[in-house]
Amino acid sequence: MKVFLDANILVSVINKEYPLFSLSARILSLTENKNFEIYTSGICLAIAFYFAEKRNKKTAAEKKKRICSHLSIAPITESTVNQTIRNVKVKDFEDGLEYYSALEAKCDCIITENGKDFYFSDIEVLDSKTFCEKYLI
Repeated sequence: MKVFLDANILVSVINKEYPLFSLSARILSLTENKNFEIYTSGICLAIAFYFAEKRNKKTAAEKKKRICSHLSIAPITESTVNQTIRNVKVKDFEDGLEYYSALEAKCDCIITENGKDFYFSDIEVLDSKTFCEKYLI
């Protein structure tokens, strides 16, 4: 199963934000499970590390290397940008880029704590709790 992680999932792991950290860390650990491919986008990484660096630049740099070495990066291409622009349902450009990036990587679902942001999605959108209950138990 190909899974796309939104920035808020990454932020919760990097900054150890409880109570979400436990679920997000469990999902991120699926990079070691051959049944899952875990993706994110360069934009999600930029957002996550922006917040991490605001807390602690030194640990953010260490976490950046560790996390990026395990995740697959879904592309943001000219096509991704154009699809986002053409979709009149997309009101938030960043969310559109993430969505079409997930589609480009052929992801089966998006995990986010802001599911309402992906109201236009044709693929499954789950919060971390629902994903764990549905696919990990």
